[in-house]
Order: sequence, then C-alpha cells, then structure tokens
Amino acid sequence: MSTASLEKSRPTRTHWLITLYAGGGEFCDGYILSIIGVALPLLTADYHLNSFDAGVVGSASLVGMFAGGLVFGYVTDRVGRQKVYLFDIAAFILLSAAQFFVTDPWQLTVLRFLMGIAIGADFVIAGTIASEFAPRDSRGPLLVIMVTMWSVGAAVAYVVGWAMMSSGHDDWRWMLASSAIPAVLILLLRFGTPESPRWLLSKGRAREAEGVLKQMLGPDASLDDLEADTASRTRYGDIFRGAYLRRTVFVSVFWACQLLPIYAITTYEPTILSSFGLADGNDSYLGSVVVQIFFVLGSLSGILVINKGRRTLLLWSFGLSAIPLLCLAAFAHPSPAVVIVLFAAFGVACFASQCLQAIYPSELFPTGVRATANGFATGISRVGAAIGTWGAPVVLDHSTRLAMFLGAVICAIGWGTSYILAPETSGLTLADASAADTDHSPRGRTRARRDASSTTPSPAVKEHS
Repeated sequence: MSTASLEKSRPTRTHWLITLYAGGGEFCDGYILSIIGVALPLLTADYHLNSFDAGVVGSASLVGMFAGGLVFGYVTDRVGRQKVYLFDIAAFILLSAAQFFVTDPWQLTVLRFLMGIAIGADFVIAGTIASEFAPRDSRGPLLVIMVTMWSVGAAVAYVVGWAMMSSGHDDWRWMLASSAIPAVLILLLRFGTPESPRWLLSKGRAREAEGVLKQMLGPDASLDDLEADTASRTRYGDIFRGAYLRRTVFVSVFWACQLLPIYAITTYEPTILSSFGLADGNDSYLGSVVVQIFFVLGSLSGILVINKGRRTLLLWSFGLSAIPLLCLAAFAHPSPAVVIVLFAAFGVACFASQCLQAIYPSELFPTGVRATANGFATGISRVGAAIGTWGAPVVLDHSTRLAMFLGAVICAIGWGTSYILAPETSGLTLADASAADTDHSPRGRTRARRDASSTTPSPAVKEHS
C-alpha cells in the first residue's frame, strides 16, 4: 500500500493556509517598514529633524532586525516554530499602538528598534515554517507567494499613508499606529497552526510529528522522507563549519546586496521621486504607490521561473536591477514618466528574486540549525539595509544621481558574489539540499533535475478538514 509523503504530495488546503498565515507576517513586515517612508517627512517637519536624525529614526527598525534575527533564529530552533510564530505578531500589535503616544523622536526610535526585533524574528520563522511544511515541487512557488506578501504590505502602506494625508498635525501618528490593524487579524488566524513535523522529529518527538502529518495528509502519512533531514543538532557554531560556512557567507552577502538599495529606495521613495521632478506632496506619494505596484508584480513574477533554476533567477535579477539605476544616475533631467518607468523596471527585476531570501536559507541548512542560519543571515543582511537607510538621506542631500549609482554598484557586487557562490537547489528535497555533502556543482545540478523529473508526485492526498 502506498503511503502519503510530505515531500511528494500536492499542496493541500493546510499547506496553503500555513503559507498564507506565514505570508501575513510578511505583509505586516512590509507594511511596518514602509509606512515610515510616508510618515517620516511629516515627522521630520513636525520635530525639525536634520538628515542624520531622520536617518536614525528610519533605520532603527533595521538595527532591531539585526538583533532579532541573530537571537530568535537560535531560539526558534531550540523552543519550536509555533511559539515564536505567535509571539512576534503579538509584539507588532503592542508596539504599533504605542507609536501613537510618543512625545519625542528618541521614544519613536526605541519603539522602532523593538519592532525591528519582532520583525527579525518573524522573517526567521515565516520562511522556516512555510518551507518545512511545503512539498518539494511546490516549495518554490509557495514561498514566492509568501514573500510577495511583503511587497503587498509595502504597497498597501503607501496607499494607506497617501489616503491618510491631510492638513492634520498628527497624521504620522495615525499612519504608524495603523499597522496594529493587520497584525491583530494575522494573530487571530495564526492560532491553531501546528508545530513543524520536521522540528518535532528532530527533537525525538516522532509520535507528535506523525500526528501532525496524519492530520494534514491522511492516515497513510509517513515520516520516512523526513528522517535524513532531521538528524541534526542545534548548535550556533555549526553554520560556520565545513560546507555550511560557504553557504552562510553566500546567503548573508546576497541578501544584504538585495536589501541595501531596496530599503534605501522604499524608505525615502517620496523624497527621491520629488528630487527627480515629481511635485512634492500627493503627487510624489501617488508615484510611490504606482512604483510599489510594480514591486508586487515583480515579486509574483518569480513564480514563473523559480523551479527552473534558483541560481539563474538570482543572477539575472541582480544584472537587470543595475541597469535602471545606472540610467537614473546617467540622466541629468529625466521626465517624471521616465523616472517612474525606470523605478518600475528596477522593482520588477529586483523583486523577482526576493523569494530566494526565504528559499535559500531554508534549503541549504538542516532542520537543527535551519532557523539559526536564517536568523543569522537576516541579521547580517539588515546591516546592509540599515547602512542604506541611514546613509540614504545623507547621500541624497548631496546628489540623487550618486545614490542611484551606488545602488547599481551594490547590485553588481551581489551579482559577482552569486556567480561565485550561489548553488542550485531546484528539484531537491530539503534533506538532499541541506546535506553537507550535496553536490551543488553544474554536473550535480543536472543530475538532480534529471532525478526530479523522473519522479512522479504522489496523487493528491486527503486534506485536513
């Protein structure tokens, strides 16, 4: 009698719900990190902040994400995915509401730092838990959908911020506090999410792991294809040893190179568009909304190619992202329409590979340190993002064209790093992709794709009712 396999099953209703609930956290992350871009000019005028102080407020959450990723990745591997999954969203609610009552910029800076810690934890848990439930052939597309929710959250933040703008003195307070609303909804939806069977099995709780699988896949569910993936321990230092050191360096660097220009542009998008000739106020915010829509489309476009090659997608994304930034640096006085088109092109090219920020850390490390590695990469990547967010207003004060050129240089560094270090994991199970002795060379990638194509996924299995 055939058995139901987590790796070989087709996505069930439970798979979709787990992906969407994890994506709900990404939505909140994108909303929280982007709404500050709308609120910051109003806050700056209200408190008469200089560019340095504005950069500190804008980058505080990214510094918090550094701490949150480094700490809560390890915590997630130690205590479980489910607990952190609920804690971080609850923190979103409390800290979002508290922003309304600040009376000094330093108070807001502290709150944004604490929110960053919670966001760093959520980045770790969302990709980890979604990947550990996802079947092999659907893992890439499901995680594309999850990561796209970040772009949706960012776009909604700009729409909400634009809609909330008026002559009121405290508009920025309402904008920042509004992130509590989606966080409440996601917290309610996340209640009842099961613990990852891979994590349970790695802790010797095989009966509980089997119970989760049977609930998802039916009475014939088997743990057999999970055993090799879970023969690992939880020690922070393991991600810096042997083959995993190379993978840790790769994930951290490519992720940082993606985020530095993205966060710098997203956080100060209305200001950047104004400097290129779009009128101050509503016109620049409306332009930001249009650009954000293309960021969403770019993120979704990754679903078309993610199973054809992770490495290929990353290289093309970095290469094409640099071109519109170079054009923006080269043109002395581009028309507003050209500026919008070039930023839209950058968004489509860059965001097409955003899903790899969740996929690569999940596929390249075993269950015992998967969240630890994800958290470390999250933390290190936020160093780059924080540098970009803090330094952007200083560079923009000097020259917008220089800022665009530096963004293109960062994309080029990301391309070079990926060309040298990026592995190919398409078509591999989590166990095979994360094994220290997996052959990620071109010959090994060809063999993996050939083996994957010769394996027919099992029929759809019984869904959890």
